[in-house]
Amino acid sequence: MALPSFAYEAPSTVEEAVALLARHGDRAKILAGGQSLVPMMTLGLLQPEVVIDINGIALDGIHRRDGHLDLGALVRHRVLEESSEIADACPLLADAAALIGNVRIRTLGTLGGSLSHADPAAELPMTALALDAELTIQGQGGARKVPVGDFFLDIFQTALAPDEILTSVSVPVRQASEGWAVQEFARRSGDFAIVAVGVRLAIDGDGRIAMTRVCLAGVGPRPLRLRAVEDSLIGQWPDPDVLARAAERVASEITPASDVHASAAYRSHLAVVLSRRALTLAARRAQGEHPHAPRNH
Repeated sequence: MALPSFAYEAPSTVEEAVALLARHGDRAKILAGGQSLVPMMTLGLLQPEVVIDINGIALDGIHRRDGHLDLGALVRHRVLEESSEIADACPLLADAAALIGNVRIRTLGTLGGSLSHADPAAELPMTALALDAELTIQGQGGARKVPVGDFFLDIFQTALAPDEILTSVSVPVRQASEGWAVQEFARRSGDFAIVAVGVRLAIDGDGRIAMTRVCLAGVGPRPLRLRAVEDSLIGQWPDPDVLARAAERVASEITPASDVHASAAYRSHLAVVLSRRALTLAARRAQGEHPHAPRNH
């Protein structure tokens, strides 16, 4: 199918882009990497009258400061995957980006685009949730900070107002005692995950679990953080039985839906298996090991 006709705008500043959004309202869509917008337009699922191309705006910076990594919304997936700075400061983000689509998609797709699109099966929204990311959003009223837990509302729905765009994402730099892991199951390499799991886990001086984040994609209308599973691990030794029991608890904390790709029961089974793998790998890394993790399953 051919793309429908539309007006094209290419602002050079965030303020210009926001003004265009305010002027055109729901008739306009932002173009960043185009890896979600263009296919949806081609299939007739979206027919914006105005496309606002923000690629001319300087939103692709990477800055490390005060224990955080600040990433511009236009940082490409490929940069997330290949940057040595990101691999050192936030390896969970790098590992998750490597699972996205194929090299063509990763070369064009952007961090801000993925988060704003809010596909519940996508890797980066889940990863941002696991990282306790803080998002900077700008509209006509100025900039505001939004915790990632308040950003994802429902399937393809976020806290962005019609005249706002996501401009940057801040994530914490990994501490020496913190392990990480991302595990997913997809029908084919590069497909959206049927289920994905992102984990962070830190060990205290006594060798017990001091912090953990367990987040899932593909099991609900938005990425989910399983606080009850996290709480069950705090103060525990990270031995295999403890991690396996925590993973078994995942099934009771989610209510996945059935679709053409998998039944709800199969998604629950995958969530348990992948959570156990992710927790085990993150614990080993927190203890100083650095085992290789498969890129896909």
